[in-house]
Amino acid sequence: MAAKGARRAVIVSGARTPFVRAFTDYTRMDSIALADAAVRGLLERTGLPGAQVQAIVWGGVILPSAAPNIAREIALDLKLDPGCEGYTVTRACASGLQAVTAAAAAIERGEYDIMIAGGSDSTSNAEVKLPQKLVHAGAPLALGKPKPMDYLSALRQLAPFTDLLPARPKIAERTTGEVMGESAEKMARIHGIGRDEQDEFAVRSHRRAAAAIESGRFDDEVLRVRTPDGVDIDRDGLVRADTSVERLAKLAPVFATDGTVTAGNASPLTDGASAVLLMSEDAAKAMGYRPLAAFRSWSYVSVDPADQVLIGPAISMPRALDKAGLSLADIDLVDIHEAFAAQTLSVLSALASDEWAKTRLGRDTAVGEIDIETLNVHGGSVSLGHPFGATGARMVTTMANELARTGKSTALLGICAAGGIGASAVLESV
Repeated sequence: MAAKGARRAVIVSGARTPFVRAFTDYTRMDSIALADAAVRGLLERTGLPGAQVQAIVWGGVILPSAAPNIAREIALDLKLDPGCEGYTVTRACASGLQAVTAAAAAIERGEYDIMIAGGSDSTSNAEVKLPQKLVHAGAPLALGKPKPMDYLSALRQLAPFTDLLPARPKIAERTTGEVMGESAEKMARIHGIGRDEQDEFAVRSHRRAAAAIESGRFDDEVLRVRTPDGVDIDRDGLVRADTSVERLAKLAPVFATDGTVTAGNASPLTDGASAVLLMSEDAAKAMGYRPLAAFRSWSYVSVDPADQVLIGPAISMPRALDKAGLSLADIDLVDIHEAFAAQTLSVLSALASDEWAKTRLGRDTAVGEIDIETLNVHGGSVSLGHPFGATGARMVTTMANELARTGKSTALLGICAAGGIGASAVLESV
């Protein structure tokens, strides 16, 4: 977002672990271990000495309670310079993009010349929360020097002895109780998105991701990761090249008996990490690196979660375009996070709607229709998976590589996130 002629942050490179289904290959790797793997691989691929990294910004959603500042743990684990500072951000599914744009902003302010940003999440290692009733009764015993009467007092607090077992975690809005899949169902109804359309979208995502893997498009970003069990993982594990609309049509709805959202047209629970190397443009040139892209703008917005909690990109994307001084017609590539096919298609519907433009954007005409040929050209979260904190950095890496590879000029990113958040950015070639 640097002004013309001002100091500019550039994206030098990006790397990520393969994304795999939760509770499979990465079960014994928590979000810090996955982050270490991504950053270590990024440094090895770029040949950048770790001692030159001045700061790290990291995104995460399921933060480990014993060490929630993952950014600093990365620096310590990889034995970077002791002065390499770091902080961790959490903005639900937009956390990875937040980390990267925060680093870009710091570089453009002149705070640093060389930074790493990204995100990771391990659903496999999500901590199970104890009921507060049990915590309040047991904490004085664990933290103090209890006497026999203290144990009796704790037992009295627990009576009646109900609701003492940990509850099953669910991805739901704290303020409304609405589960994300229920939100996607609501949006599908509002925007008239049918089951066939969602399944077709999901199949397209899988086929494009499979084509990207087979063509070597992801070779520049996907690392080889060795698990604690000694297994080498070098490919995304969720992409199904042979899926079809007919196969997906056999799946039952998950969130409503008469619904349209299924396990086949929604992003699966995923483990993984993604890291991005950013530098000031002058530093990159001085060190002999060829930048891939730069940020022209970004925008973060919020909507009422009681309305359409995942519609935020239909506001943040137009705002990012406005801040960049561009229209949708100026954009070569569009990449939208696929939390659900229904959610992505709803965002497309809103962007093409004059009514949405008038009532929600304060403009007379629609933002425009996005050509499906330019949208998520290498698949998205439905096929690749969605480690919550890593997705934004993955999208930045893939689009920066694509701009550099194809010679195209601009890419528009859009991410929905819990809490009614919409996050977007415009990348430009360098």
